[in-house]
Amino acid sequence: MALLLVLSSSLQALVVAAASAAAAGGRPPPAMFVFGDSTLDVGNNNYLPGPDVPRANKPYYGIDFPGSLPTGRFSNGYNIADYLAKSMGFASSPPPYLSLAPSTSRLVLTPRGNGVSYASGGAGILDSTNAGNNIPLSKQVQYFKSTKSQMATKLGSRATNLLLSNSVFLFSVGSNDLFVFATAQASESQNKSAAEQQRDVATLYTSLISNYSATITELHAMGARKFGIINVGLLGCVPAARLSSHGATGACLDGLNELASGLDDALASLLASLASRLPGFVYSLADYYGLSAATFEDPAASGYTDVADACCGGGRLGAEADCLPNATVCSNRDQHAFWDRVHPCQRGTMLAAQNFYDSRPGRYTAPINFKQLAYTSL
Repeated sequence: MALLLVLSSSLQALVVAAASAAAAGGRPPPAMFVFGDSTLDVGNNNYLPGPDVPRANKPYYGIDFPGSLPTGRFSNGYNIADYLAKSMGFASSPPPYLSLAPSTSRLVLTPRGNGVSYASGGAGILDSTNAGNNIPLSKQVQYFKSTKSQMATKLGSRATNLLLSNSVFLFSVGSNDLFVFATAQASESQNKSAAEQQRDVATLYTSLISNYSATITELHAMGARKFGIINVGLLGCVPAARLSSHGATGACLDGLNELASGLDDALASLLASLASRLPGFVYSLADYYGLSAATFEDPAASGYTDVADACCGGGRLGAEADCLPNATVCSNRDQHAFWDRVHPCQRGTMLAAQNFYDSRPGRYTAPINFKQLAYTSL
């Protein structure tokens, strides 16, 4: 799917030119603040109570992480946040907020070093998504507000605002909202007409975009200026979705992909609108959907031999069981697109980060890439 480019071509050219010049001679960002779901979570869910909280703190998660440690990342190793952080010059990905919150000093010093991650597995744009088993996006923003307050107390408002204005605010969220909605819609499909179902989809998009807009606007009011947004990928092609498709082929669920595509279009329009209204607002929208589509169309070009099965799991497509210590684990993990029932393997996250960071704007990012975003000085 091509990204919607709502900006006029002349204005877009000015934005790209300015960002390119900044990237050529600018400074790396002082910090990265991360918001979203399991695609970016580096361990926040390890600190949440409750038996139904999704966690990745046991084998075989982390099997390819240094020391083969399960860190809370929903991956066999690193995730997209890790690779983007390294690309931007940080020694490591920002640590999970809940690992820092007990210590005021750490909560102040860490953002000065590389930032903080508030991302939480299972989280959605809506508070109702998997409620009670994650840190919803609204609460992630409140945690950031607390972080900023502590920083301002210790560093002063001026120094804090300067740091925030040049930091990158990374987002990847929305998949869980769509998974939950699609599951509910499937169970109600026999009782609703096609027109009613379409109205439900429109209502969902309105709620998601309204909340996303409110989130970005609130962070902007607190000093955020540079936003790296990753859109929703081909949800209908993850092993868990393929498992529920009709027939033995395990084909992608077109309806779920269309749902993701519609949200991505609305998100592109939202960001272009915010850029025209919020002073100093700069963004890069990464097209995970488009990158996934290109990858599945020609897997061999990316070095994949399997884009349908989970590497860690069990049963049909490896998706009938979770990735647990008694699961079956493939040996050729770099040749699998998917690690578990829904998450990419480490190599897939590396390739995504490379494309989002340094690819030609207009291919998988718009209106600028993440490198240009990172080095833009405000």
